[in-house]
Amino acid sequence: MADENWQLRQGDRLVGTLTLTAIDVFWSDCHFDPAPGWEDFRPLFTASRDAWVRGDQEAALAADEAIHAQGLTLIPDGGGDPITDFLIRINGETARFRY
Repeated sequence: MADENWQLRQGDRLVGTLTLTAIDVFWSDCHFDPAPGWEDFRPLFTASRDAWVRGDQEAALAADEAIHAQGLTLIPDGGGDPITDFLIRINGETARFRY
């Protein structure tokens, strides 16, 4: 598998870089390399993960909506159209997204 990378951005601000490690049906599993902009977003992703782990679907969906509301975009490093409508999970150095 050739390296596929995406920059996770909010406008011109780099949040982190995702490098594809595997594809799991609808999800792209990635290594996540945070950029300095990550720290502002970490609490949103932590809230989503924690809500899903404890089985609180209402809180999890609200956290996912809060992440989506941040206007994040995945920009492919190799060119191509930006991905603007996606679901993403980040936990430490692991990320996965689907669109």
